[in-house]
Amino acid sequence: MILHPWHEAPTGFQAPHSINALVEISTGMRTKYKVDKERGLLKLDRILYSSIQYPANYGFIPQTLAADMDPLDIIIICREPILPLCLVAARIIGVMRMIDQGKVDDKILAVAMHDASTSRMQDVEDIDFTFKVELKEFFESYTRLENKVVSVPDFQGREQACSIIEEAIRHYNEVYK
Repeated sequence: MILHPWHEAPTGFQAPHSINALVEISTGMRTKYKVDKERGLLKLDRILYSSIQYPANYGFIPQTLAADMDPLDIIIICREPILPLCLVAARIIGVMRMIDQGKVDDKILAVAMHDASTSRMQDVEDIDFTFKVELKEFFESYTRLENKVVSVPDFQGREQACSIIEEAIRHYNEVYK
């Protein structure tokens, strides 16, 4: 029996401030994986068209539902790449507001709780400016060769991120429970 990572992994006992994240894509990859919503298996979505690679571990928060009807996306800042489908305890530090093809597609920003190199990061202001520029550039660029328009107008702090997570948990519970 295959457990479904979106529906059966716990959100975390201290949500929305500390949560569990499920990694789909490791830092440094050019392969875009997604958890199949129906089966719960990790599937190859595509190989990125551009030569850039994911600047951080990327995945979702279990038992959440964002406005795009997908699990809420999360970027996990960590010194090391984390393997896909690994459950990671993460502390929320902010949100990267993103518009994908005219629709809101927020990316929650978090740090791996078991990585001492990120322990000082408490809010979005603690992220190095150049890393924020790299995140923005990656998400605006990686779909350009696919003729998609993505913009990152804003980074916001922990309070806004926690509010988005609470709404995504509420939305999930309305639809799936």
